[in-house]
Amino acid sequence: MNAGAVVAAPLAGLSGGLILWLAGAAPSPAFWAGTLPVLALLLLDTARSLRRGEFGLDLIAALAMGFGLALGEALAANVVALMFAGGRFLEDYASRRARAEMTALLARQPRTALRHGPHGIEEVALSALRAGDLLAIPRGAVLPVDGVVEAGTAILDTAPLTGEPMPVRRDAGEEALSGCTNAGDAFALRATSDAAASTFAAILRLVQAAQDSRAPMARLADRWALGFLALTLLLAGGAWTLTGEAQRGLAVLVVATPCPLILAVPVALVAGLSRTARMGVLVKSGAALEALARIRAVLLDKTGTLTEGSPRVTTIATAPGVTEAEALRLAASLDQLSHHPVAQAIVAETRRRGLSLETPSAAREEPGEGMAGQVGGRSVQVGGLAWLGRDGMPDPPRAPGAMRCGLRVDGAPAATFLLEDPPRPEAASAVAALRGLGVARIVLVSGDADGPVRAVAAQVGADAALARQSPADKVAAIAAERAHGPVLMLGDGINDAPALAAADLGVAMGARGAAAAAEAAEAVLLSGGLERLGEAMAAAQRARRIALQSVAAGLGLSVIGMVAAALGHLTPVEGALLQEGIDVAVILNALRALR
Repeated sequence: MNAGAVVAAPLAGLSGGLILWLAGAAPSPAFWAGTLPVLALLLLDTARSLRRGEFGLDLIAALAMGFGLALGEALAANVVALMFAGGRFLEDYASRRARAEMTALLARQPRTALRHGPHGIEEVALSALRAGDLLAIPRGAVLPVDGVVEAGTAILDTAPLTGEPMPVRRDAGEEALSGCTNAGDAFALRATSDAAASTFAAILRLVQAAQDSRAPMARLADRWALGFLALTLLLAGGAWTLTGEAQRGLAVLVVATPCPLILAVPVALVAGLSRTARMGVLVKSGAALEALARIRAVLLDKTGTLTEGSPRVTTIATAPGVTEAEALRLAASLDQLSHHPVAQAIVAETRRRGLSLETPSAAREEPGEGMAGQVGGRSVQVGGLAWLGRDGMPDPPRAPGAMRCGLRVDGAPAATFLLEDPPRPEAASAVAALRGLGVARIVLVSGDADGPVRAVAAQVGADAALARQSPADKVAAIAAERAHGPVLMLGDGINDAPALAAADLGVAMGARGAAAAAEAAEAVLLSGGLERLGEAMAAAQRARRIALQSVAAGLGLSVIGMVAAALGHLTPVEGALLQEGIDVAVILNALRALR
């Protein structure tokens, strides 16, 4: 039923009735003409719903219109028809407004891209892009695929994906995600995925799934409708039976049509979905939004979720006569030929300090142990202390869960590097925010060794730490934590996918996590910031609270109006106008979830 088109019939009926009345003719035929199209479409919709096993309060509207026409209250029936059609129109408008933030993502999807080819730059369809293609990204263009900046400096507006208000800079060799807008000069991008596998394409699929979903709370509203219908029929039938005035029974039916119960819930939840999307948290469905509002236990993965996912050099202890800068420069010059995470961490620390590297010679790598070679004419070894030998190596202060790496120069002990994968800067405050939102239990679950897991758990303030957890162990941990209430699992890796699917609500670190995790999860943190989880939970709780407030207030006002109508204080027309005001009020109240 097209809400806008249906409104036209009762409006025309009222206008025609007024014209006939002014002309001295009976207005009833116009009122009948304005009511019957709405009543016919309503009965058709009701029949379809009943065949699907769904039951709603539209039946009350049908009864009110039907009895109004039968009892000679054609004006009241026409007002009910206008009220019902107007309510549908307002609900449709409110839902479209609430979805605006989410559908804005769909409108941003580019259709073509500029690709470097043998004959220069050519415009091609997105479907023609492949990993390895070199693309030109002009100012103002939306990145069509994920890639790495090949040449130039990228100044990217990531707000539609992450909520970050300031543009971010990406230099040559750094990753740039699809869906961002080039806010600076043109640059070259080397594609690392095709369009279908890009981050933005995955986000669009999640948006579509979120828009097509229906929340359990809305189904719960349909179940409540049965009790409300019984109350309505009891009051209407009682008023008619006890007083013998059919108009009183009709007035009761009119006041109860349509009920705020079927308007407030979907509008508030869709508004909540839009609000979380604007924060950079994509919740896939109204069901997931409700689950987010009721979470009482949270399980957090460690590596890549609570931590950055890669080690960093935190302490350097040097032998007498060796400076930190010299130790880093020698170790990184050799380690730049290794892909080991520890080696890359040492190289990254050297670059952060602005130190220059030399090209090593005669370099060889012992897998899992370390590197050896010549740097500037000196013999250099860097690797694990078990491989280098601990004798004489500088001993930095102990740090729970830290990793140690040594450096020998010309056979002599030179330095010991302490590496850690520390919690994200926002991790502790994010955990505290979750507790403030009613989460009773927070557990760190990880496949890492016991020491690092316990250290991170203590730093962020978790209640418990479970180390060396396999994917099956994480699923079992979720089952155990359900004793505390609905469970949320936050993770980023492929090994987290089973747990994300098993939890009452799985949340994936979408910006940095594995695709399998995002597919298994019911919500995705697009920004990668843990603080977003607490913000989204607060928005979900507010949307659910507003929905329940709207239902309670709307039902309460409707019941008061029904009693007044049963006692003869409201005519059918007055009751229809009263209920229209109630419906508008609850829709406007539900839209508060957008803010």
